Amino acid sequence: MITKKRKIANAKVDANKAYTLKEASNLVKEVNTTKFDSSVDLHIRLGVDPKKADQAIRGTVSLPHGTGKTKRVLVLCTPDKEAEAKNAGADHVGLDEFITKIEGGWTDIDVIVATPSVMPKIGKLGKVLGPRNLMPNPKTGTVTNDVAGAITDLKGGKIAFKVDKVGIIHASIGRVSFSPDKIAENSQELINAIIKLKPSSAKGTYLKGVSMASTMSPGIMIDTKSVQN
Repeated sequence: MITKKRKIANAKVDANKAYTLKEASNLVKEVNTTKFDSSVDLHIRLGVDPKKADQAIRGTVSLPHGTGKTKRVLVLCTPDKEAEAKNAGADHVGLDEFITKIEGGWTDIDVIVATPSVMPKIGKLGKVLGPRNLMPNPKTGTVTNDVAGAITDLKGGKIAFKVDKVGIIHASIGRVSFSPDKIAENSQELINAIIKLKPSSAKGTYLKGVSMASTMSPGIMIDTKSVQN
């Protein structure tokens, strides 16, 4: 059953049209149907084979206007790093007690930062953290001795992204309350980061499709030429 609001929203989006990024950033605000401040997400389809190691695209990007959501950060570290983590604004800091909590199924956090020395202890948490994309990883800057720097980045709008098994990257780039300019600028920053990661072994069209949507709104197709500047 499609609600009346959704029908009105659907009517505003031409499913056969590819919009410019600027047009889409305006339209996504118009067609939002939720009463809460919805997330605005980009879905980017790449011409890669994620089964090949060099084409399993993943990385991080600092969005110029943040994500609109404050991330809850857990730092797993040795006692000598605890004060640094707390002063930088970590929500939870510790080691053994949190490993025990996570083994019991606790994952009430958005991101985990770990120092390299404690990674051997964390390896066993893969079954819980892996499926939730919470496992610390050097490639995303979440395994580091610069704990304060990592927390500042994460709280300031740094996001991690990776291609899924069918070649699509899904990422939240802001909230529907953002201005169209902020939505467009955050989107472009993410797309630029993904373009820079194009593997030399990927043949044919790399950026195959881009769409934007807010929570429960219709998807808006974006003209890929308009974002490759």
